[in-house]
Amino acid sequence: MTEATDSGDTAEDAQEAAAAANAKAEGHSEGRGWPERHTGPVVRRRGQVQPGTTDQRLLDSRGESDWVHSDPWRVMRIQSEFVEGFGALAELGPAVSVFGSARTAANSREYEAGVRIGRALTEAGFAVITGGGPGAMEAANKGALEAGGVSVGLGIELPFEQGLNPYVDIGVNFRYFFVRKTMFVKYARGFVVLPGGFGTLDELFEALTLVQTKKVTRFPIVLFGTEYWGGLVSWIKSTLVAQGKASNADLELFYVTDDVDEAVARVTKDSA
Repeated sequence: MTEATDSGDTAEDAQEAAAAANAKAEGHSEGRGWPERHTGPVVRRRGQVQPGTTDQRLLDSRGESDWVHSDPWRVMRIQSEFVEGFGALAELGPAVSVFGSARTAANSREYEAGVRIGRALTEAGFAVITGGGPGAMEAANKGALEAGGVSVGLGIELPFEQGLNPYVDIGVNFRYFFVRKTMFVKYARGFVVLPGGFGTLDELFEALTLVQTKKVTRFPIVLFGTEYWGGLVSWIKSTLVAQGKASNADLELFYVTDDVDEAVARVTKDSA
């Protein structure tokens, strides 16, 4: 009699267990009668339960690709660029960023000055970081490479493809200018700015603003080429400072020279 009762209870328990399993499989919360599904840390009930699993939707999805252009996805891409840049440059050691025009001719005095600056920075124990393009950037990378130093190029996606120059040892290409700018400042101890156009001016004034507002400290900025930069410096003095838009102290945020050794001494001594 006892055996029969135990046997009946076992069969009944098995039926209840099977029913509970079916309810769970169908998404019903035990004892409540409504659908419930756990997706990672998220709980969905009743009408908010989604069919299938996350993996299933991922692997079976053949929908539109507009999501890759959405702002949340852009945030992930921006984050990935920071991660790649930090990872590539974290162990670089002391470095100086050199800026200048991509249009500087290879047979010009400015190009030769860029080569000499890249070489002298390497001999002073510094890696050389440029935008990785042609012209003045290529010159500085060439000088660093020929002197046996570390030559870094931080490229940028542009409508007209430039690509990294052949003298770059470590190259990182970026989609976003602001991520690239962060790398130029974060991993350099100073800037040497050769004659250049809008891009060069952009980097120059970004750096001047960061130093003026004390977002970065002990960050020397050297403008190479007194004739080229003379007009800009005169305008800063006669207009910005004269009209109170900048102070006389701001004129000390940068140094102008035509001498390669002096430029390198300034940017490396002040950044030590």
